[in-house]
Amino acid sequence: MVLKKTIDRILPETAERLPDKTALIFADRTFTYRQLEYLTNRTANGLKALGVKKGDRVSLFAQNSAEWVQSYIGIAKAGAVINPVNAMLTADELAYVVKDCGAKVLITTSERAKAVSDLRKDGSLDHVIVLSGVPPEGAISFTDLLAEQADSVEAPGNAPEELSTICYTSGTTGFPKGAMLSHESVVLSAAMTAAMNVRTEHDIQFTALPLAHVYGTVVMNLSFMLGLTFVMLERFDTRQALESIPRHKVTIMDGVPTMYLYMLSHPDFGNYDLSSLRTAVVGGQAMPPAKAVEWLERVGTPILELWGMTELAGPGIMQHSYVDNRLGSVGILMPFMHGRIVDRADPAKTLPAGEVGELMVRGPYTMLGYYGNEKATKEAIEPDGWLHSGDLCKTDADGYFYIVDRKKDMILTAGYNVYPAEIERVIISHPAVAMVGVGSRADPQKGEIPKAYIVLKNGATADANGIIEFCRNHLAAYKVPREVQFVPALPTTSSGKIMRRELKTLDSDTEAKQEVEAAV
Repeated sequence: MVLKKTIDRILPETAERLPDKTALIFADRTFTYRQLEYLTNRTANGLKALGVKKGDRVSLFAQNSAEWVQSYIGIAKAGAVINPVNAMLTADELAYVVKDCGAKVLITTSERAKAVSDLRKDGSLDHVIVLSGVPPEGAISFTDLLAEQADSVEAPGNAPEELSTICYTSGTTGFPKGAMLSHESVVLSAAMTAAMNVRTEHDIQFTALPLAHVYGTVVMNLSFMLGLTFVMLERFDTRQALESIPRHKVTIMDGVPTMYLYMLSHPDFGNYDLSSLRTAVVGGQAMPPAKAVEWLERVGTPILELWGMTELAGPGIMQHSYVDNRLGSVGILMPFMHGRIVDRADPAKTLPAGEVGELMVRGPYTMLGYYGNEKATKEAIEPDGWLHSGDLCKTDADGYFYIVDRKKDMILTAGYNVYPAEIERVIISHPAVAMVGVGSRADPQKGEIPKAYIVLKNGATADANGIIEFCRNHLAAYKVPREVQFVPALPTTSSGKIMRRELKTLDSDTEAKQEVEAAV
C-alpha cells in the first residue's frame, strides 16, 4: 500500500489544519475549508438518511457547481461508491450507465431529472436528488436533503484498497465500460500530480475541466488535499477564463488544448494580465508545439503536457516542473508508475528507446477492472498487472515518452474520447441507413471531429442534416458527427468488417459526396 488515505479523509484533514482558508470559489460564491467540511458532512448524513449504505453506488450527473463538489465528497463520506457521469450524455446513455452500475441514487439537475423520470418508475433508482431548480414529482431537492442534518458525520470506515469510484469510458463495442478505481488510486493520482508540478497550499488553482472527467477530479482532489484555493467554472468560456486568472491571482491552471487555443485566439488576449500564472498544464490531447511556444512567449509561463487514462484515475506520465520541458513529449513516468513500450504483436517483448510500440503501464494507479465485465478486464490487464493503453508510443534515451498514435479507431475531439462504434450504433438504427462507418477528420480547433460515411438502403432517401439531427437525439453533443458523406459502398475486409482507417479514401469520390459542417 503506497498511500493509506481514502477520498473521505482528504477534506477533513485539511479543514482541521486550515479551517478559515478559502477552499472553493465558484461564480460569486466562496467557501472556507470549515464551511465545505460541514456541508459535505451534512450531504453524507442526508444520503444515509435516505438509506444509502456502504458500497452502494450513487450517480452524479450535472455540470460543475459547488453542489457537485459537495455531493462528490459527501458520497465518499457516506461510504458509497461515486459514479461521476459526463453531463453531456443523453437520457438514453445515462440510463445505460445507471443500470449497468446498479446505482441506488441519482444526483442531478431539475431539467435532467425530468428526462430520466422513467428510471424511478421502472425501479432502476430508489431516489433522485435535484441540485438546482424545482424538483419534479417524486424527486428531492438538495436543500431538503441537507435540512436538519448534523455538521459532523461518522467515519464510514473506507479502506484504501476498496472500490471508491466507477468512471465510464466510451466502449469499442458501442457501450461504455465502468472503470473501477480504488480509493488509493484516486488519492495517489491527486498527490503525485501535485508533486510533479510542485503544487503547494500557496497556489491558486483554476480549471474549467468537467469535474466528472478523471482529469477534473484529480485537480479538485489535489487542491483540497494540499489546501489550495480551488477556482472553477461551470464550463469553459474563453472570456470568463481570461477574467478569472487576474481576478483571483491564479498561479496554476489545467485544461485541454482547445482551451488554450481559444484563449490565445481571443482578440482581447493581450489586454489581460496573466502574470500571476507560474505554470499551465495540459492533457487529454496533444498540444501543438507551436502553440505551446506562443503561450510561453506571450504569457511568460510554460505549458506542461501530460498523458493519462480513466483506467489510471488520471495522469500516468507528466512533464515535471523542475526538469527539461521537451515539446512534443508527454513527459516522464510519475512516481510509483512503471511503463514500457512493447511489441504490438507480442506484449511480452519490450522494445528499446526510439522504437514505436504499444505503451503499457503498471502500478498502484491501475484500475481494479471494468465493472461487471470480466472479459474486457482480461483483455485490458495482463495476469502480471500490466495495463494495455492501446496507444502507440516511443521513448528517448532519457526516458521521455512520445505518443505517436492513439488507440485504434478512437477519435479524440477537444479532449473527449469518441469511439466510432457508439456513433455507428445510433446511425444504423435510422430507417434509411443500410451501412455506416465512422472515421475522423482533422480539425484545427478540436484536433479531430467524427465523420460518418453512409450507404443508404435501396430506394431510401436521407440528407446529412437529418442524419445529424437524428444523432443529436441519441448522443452527447461531442459525439455527434460533424460531417456526413453518402457513398455507394464502404471498404471492408474479406469477412465483411468495415475498415475504418480506409474510410478517408472515399473523400475523393466527389460524385457521391454530400457533406455538412454541423454547428460547433
